[in-house]
Amino acid sequence: MKIVVAMSGGVDSAVAAALLAEAGHDVIGLSMQLYDQTLGEDRFGSCCSIDDLHDARRAAHAIGIPHYLLNFEREFDAQVVVPFVAEYAAGRTPIPCTRCNTDVKFATLAARAAALGAERVATGHYAQVSQVPDTGRWRLRRSVDPSKDQTYFLFGLTQDQLSVASFPVGHLTKAAVRDIARARALPVADKPDSQEICFVPGGDYAAFVERRLDDAPAAGPILDQDGHTVGHHGGVHRFTVGQRKGLGIPAEPDGRPRYVLALRPAEQAIVVGPRDALAQQTLEASAVNWIEPMPSAARRVTAQIRHRHPPAAASVEALPDGRARVTFDDPQPAITPGQAVVFYDDDVVVGGGWIDATGR
Repeated sequence: MKIVVAMSGGVDSAVAAALLAEAGHDVIGLSMQLYDQTLGEDRFGSCCSIDDLHDARRAAHAIGIPHYLLNFEREFDAQVVVPFVAEYAAGRTPIPCTRCNTDVKFATLAARAAALGAERVATGHYAQVSQVPDTGRWRLRRSVDPSKDQTYFLFGLTQDQLSVASFPVGHLTKAAVRDIARARALPVADKPDSQEICFVPGGDYAAFVERRLDDAPAAGPILDQDGHTVGHHGGVHRFTVGQRKGLGIPAEPDGRPRYVLALRPAEQAIVVGPRDALAQQTLEASAVNWIEPMPSAARRVTAQIRHRHPPAAASVEALPDGRARVTFDDPQPAITPGQAVVFYDDDVVVGGGWIDATGR
């Protein structure tokens, strides 16, 4: 079949393209220019840079497939950057990679792929997709390599998107992927993985948010749990729940360090307290996407509240208006509004949504 491969310039997508081509498919490599890089690449991160686009083209040439560059700047700005800035200004901590994967790489790219007559869209994500024979429903599962699993960032994929998705490296370990790349002399075989957000140079989120906003969040008080002012801050967009460093305030009266417990953007206030006060047992999420059928009653799952957070035993209950309530067996530390909560049944992704509120 004809398959479009989203080539980021990294080893994973290059190997995905190579494996599909070797399997006899008609493979087309597509790379996405996501932001204006004419003012110098030093303004940008290490993902999706000009060098990455060149690397993608070199890899496609080595594989022997055509490669095209698509300009997705407008879509990326509207669907990823604008929400990213708005979330930080609202005292939340966003995950732009999730929105990029769902709204740009799959939704927008799938439409372009269809225009080229392609039946599938493949990426280098570490995930697995299959169809349930009895129901025809599409299922998303964790990758074989648990240290590289990326299903946390893919919870928003719809059934339509999963029906055209292909993850050729999901059954491989990272070490195996690099071995395959070296055996085929792909120029990106030993290229390091990207670790930072592509459009935020040097990881300075606060400076990026301030440049994008006409009115950046104002300075305000740092409050203890009793409402007493213990310091001042330079804007809620500079902090996240669970943060300890950079507060510039004294420790608790008993000497314990203080952590950010909550952000109150309406008051431009930050609430701090000891580490044990970070633990919460429930959360509510919005814009929930159910990959498995939506449960009619509370369902037992393991729930993951951050990419690197160990999945924790919980029950999830569907609520009206696309919301869900998650109750953990044991309180979880630093549940952060703006992050995703993803529900699993063993290695199967049940669904996920965006964390809004927490509770004891």
